[in-house]
Order: sequence, then structure tokens, then C-alpha cells
Amino acid sequence: MLDRIAPSAHPQAQEEAITISGVTPPEDAWRQTHLGRLLGHAMRRFDERVLYLMAHDVEVPLVLSNLAARNKVSAAHIHVTRHLSLRGDRITTLAQRAGMSKQAMADLIDQCEAWGLVRRERDPADGRAVRVVFTADGLLWLAAFRRSVAQAEAEFKQAVGEQVAVVVRIGLESYASEG
Repeated sequence: MLDRIAPSAHPQAQEEAITISGVTPPEDAWRQTHLGRLLGHAMRRFDERVLYLMAHDVEVPLVLSNLAARNKVSAAHIHVTRHLSLRGDRITTLAQRAGMSKQAMADLIDQCEAWGLVRRERDPADGRAVRVVFTADGLLWLAAFRRSVAQAEAEFKQAVGEQVAVVVRIGLESYASEG
């Protein structure tokens, strides 16, 4: 059934106001299928799979495994795992790498510190500054992250085929490096 929304002064807006109840018109489907949306869905799916694998990794400390299994660890927490160097970093540096505000990263660090993944310590290069470093349990978590990413990548290759996986990787690396 076609519904018309109140006439608009702009003919293009009036044309776009035509909808089919319960069905996405083909000219409107692009909002669900454009590349950015597909990349976002793929990233969420990949991160969810990585977190699932980490939750079931027998080498992850039990408290961390339980947090992941109960969906208390999110993709946002993975930013810390992804961006914290082995020598440690300041929160400002982590926030910049993750594309987050300093406050948002500080909140994540607070949670990760409470869970025993990281700790804050004085920066040896500047005694006034604080840096974040992995704890022993955090390093076990990082190792599980590495294994889980490798497994999720292998599953992706199996799902789309080796050649497609290589092309996707090369394309994404090229696109990301231009930004």
C-alpha cells in the first residue's frame, strides 16, 4: 500500500516520502547495504566472535573468562587490548590510537584495572606522568586475544574463500592507510 506524506516544497523530498508499508523500496535499500554499514556489521561480527573465543579459552584467567562469557567485556574493551603496547602507554596515547576521548579511554582503563587486566604506574621517563601496563593476567588475556583473532580470521577465510579473504585484506589495508 502506498502512503504519501504531506506535500513538500521540495519535489525530491516528496518523491522520497513515498513508502511501501512493511517493505523497503529498492531505491531506499542502499541505506542498509552500503559499504560502510557492511563494514560495521562485519567488524561487530568479527569482534563478537573474538570475544566468544576468548570467553572459552582455557588459558584465560577464570574471572576474565567469566566476564567475557557474561557479555561484560565489549568491543570497546578490546580497544585497550588492541592499542596498549607491551611497554605501556599513557592514557592520552591510547585514546588517540583508539580514536576515543581521553575520558572514555580512562573509563575503560578503570574497568580493565578493576578486572586485573592492567595497572597504572609512574612513567619512568616522566615521574609526574602515569602510564598503563598489562598485568600478568592481562598478558594472558592478550595471548588469548591473539589466538582468538587468528581463529576468527581462519573462519573468515573458510567462509569467503582464501582468494576473497586476501583481496578483502589488501583492499582494507590500502583503504585504511589512505586515511
